Amino acid sequence: MAEDSGQEKNEEPTQKRLDEAKKKGQIARSRELNTFIMLIVSAWLLMSQGGRVGSGLISMMQSNFHISREVIFEPQATIVFFKQAMHDGLFLVAPLLVILTIAAIVAPISLGGWIFSMDAISPKFDKLDPIKGLPKLFSVNGFVEMLKALFKITLVGLVGWFLFNSIFAELLGLSSEPMEQGIIHALKLIAHSFLILSGALILIAAIDVPYQLSKHSKDLKMSMQEIKDEHKEAEGSPEIKGRIRRTQMEMAQNRMMKEVPNADVIITNPSHYAIALKYDEASGSAPIMVAKGVDLIAAHIRNLAIEANVPLVAAPPLARALYYSTEIDNEIPQGLYSAVAQVLAYIFQLKEAVKTHGTKPAVPKDIKVPPEFKQE
Repeated sequence: MAEDSGQEKNEEPTQKRLDEAKKKGQIARSRELNTFIMLIVSAWLLMSQGGRVGSGLISMMQSNFHISREVIFEPQATIVFFKQAMHDGLFLVAPLLVILTIAAIVAPISLGGWIFSMDAISPKFDKLDPIKGLPKLFSVNGFVEMLKALFKITLVGLVGWFLFNSIFAELLGLSSEPMEQGIIHALKLIAHSFLILSGALILIAAIDVPYQLSKHSKDLKMSMQEIKDEHKEAEGSPEIKGRIRRTQMEMAQNRMMKEVPNADVIITNPSHYAIALKYDEASGSAPIMVAKGVDLIAAHIRNLAIEANVPLVAAPPLARALYYSTEIDNEIPQGLYSAVAQVLAYIFQLKEAVKTHGTKPAVPKDIKVPPEFKQE
């Protein structure tokens, strides 16, 4: 983002940033660690399996070099010998190949863990552009990679030189040894050389692994603006959330106002509060609040009630108690049963008087509200 370009990225990455990076294949990896593991496994295989491989090679050479004249000039026999040699050779090195394959898989995941990302393996043709690649050659990472390569070449070269000088006499002596003994001896020398060269790479891997972890962590760091933008994206902007809340409130109010004409009574403050109650005598359940409001909403409820001939009863303490203790579409609390029953009794008497043209009952005056429900 443009406004974010001037901000330093010093904040730890969020979980969302880490997950997105992992999906893209952006995890800590060390090629030096991979090389070291592969070499050390190869050295161990040569040391532990060198004798078996050497003996197998000798047997293969003996069996394939002792061929009669008749067989040599027989084309089909030559193919049979070739197939057998391929089979024996593959069978000889198969265990080594399996172990090296496992090492090649385990080596990368030993640092950054297992991950399969289509984004990481998909072709990116922009990376083939030499113009875009030039800045990478002169970047800090490019400089570090160059230093590592120089250090690795120097270290391996020095170790290899001293190693060659130390085994030079033995290498010359291989030609005077019997073939079987010479092959096994040569494999042992190769195994020891691999082991020593692998040991030299420990120093490079020990430097590269912390560097790659630090670089990966630094690359994922975020600025405060990025964190704010991410939270805003995840939770929605305050303006949109406010608009949604207003819309929801308007829809709820519209539904509430539609229920006012169906109410049995409107209990008022009389001017600030208005509570619409509905009571189903047949169900035997408690009265239900179908609408409530203060000030302008209360006035609207009263106007709708007057238009629908729903009776209004002024009971300020009860109106306030109902407003703060009961939510819309919920039954009134048990503690207010007695007070509401007085109002409903008046309403039923009023309806009966209207039907029979009798004397209208007196509006209940002293309606008692329990202390725990009183609101000032």
